[in-house]
Amino acid sequence: MLSYQHAYHAGNPADLHKHLVLAELLTLLTRKPRGISYMETHAGRGLYDLGSPESLKTGEAAEGINALTLRDCPLQTALAKTRAGFGEAAYAGSPLIAQTLLREQDRLHLMELHPAEFGALRRAVRNETTAVHKRDGYEGVLSLSPPKPRKGLVLVDPSYEIKTEYEQVAEFTHKLMIKWPEATVMIWYPILPANRHEDLIKGLKLNFIRHEVSFDLKDGEGMTGSGLVLVNAPYGADKCLKQAESLGKPILRR
Repeated sequence: MLSYQHAYHAGNPADLHKHLVLAELLTLLTRKPRGISYMETHAGRGLYDLGSPESLKTGEAAEGINALTLRDCPLQTALAKTRAGFGEAAYAGSPLIAQTLLREQDRLHLMELHPAEFGALRRAVRNETTAVHKRDGYEGVLSLSPPKPRKGLVLVDPSYEIKTEYEQVAEFTHKLMIKWPEATVMIWYPILPANRHEDLIKGLKLNFIRHEVSFDLKDGEGMTGSGLVLVNAPYGADKCLKQAESLGKPILRR
């Protein structure tokens, strides 16, 4: 079992980049009445406490969401609803953001293999439209594809603790697009000094949009930026990226 725990990093600038874009995309995909399917390969616990010892130990939320005032955007809507239900220190992970912004006709399938994270996720997102699966994310999403409704979005967001996971993500995406060609795939990756994310980019033999931002963390270590790839991006996705980037300034920079 891998050791990564996102509670130490929730709400940091990379989360802000990913979640701003995710919320904008979900809003774009739900403009019409037709339902969509939303899936995640690595869902995490779904709900985080920015006042927890883990969060306070790293202080990363102070450099991300706590340093920004969000107004009139989908992520602000999701966070406001989350904090109304769970307290002012609550931060919604991607599963809770999706559940908050999606509708009765939409369906969510969330994969999480870590026992403790799975248990917390199941408690956080109890809802008739949401299915939580304790299984390998890549296997689970492929097994359930294509789902109903056929229009949808898949978030691929591993920890990349294993170096070969960059290539694995590219391979998975190819397999998924064969099984579920209607899907939009959103892949997040960290930008680190070793630049291993380029293995992922080189492995994608598909049309995609790439969006990267940089940021300065106080300790000067670890990530220097955050990257997203959109495969089979819907019409209007470029505007979602630009809008998310503008909302994240001055924390996020191109």
